[in-house]
Amino acid sequence: MLNAIVILSRLNQLEIEVAKKATKKTIVRKEYTASDIKLLKTHSKAKTPVSKLTKLMKRSEGSLRQKALMLGIGLGHQR
Repeated sequence: MLNAIVILSRLNQLEIEVAKKATKKTIVRKEYTASDIKLLKTHSKAKTPVSKLTKLMKRSEGSLRQKALMLGIGLGHQR
């Protein structure tokens, strides 16, 4: 009986540790500045590949595509 209690307490402790490790990072959103928009338009005209643009601007591909869609410009080299 004593062994069962020790095992249960260890399982509860493991569940707590796993729950602590599973916490998500907070999402920090970065606003687009006027210079960011100008850079995006410039690279749109130059037909820069989106993969290079993501590394350059430090933004996700989805974020860049959404902003380009809102601005009404094409993005990428195969359009």
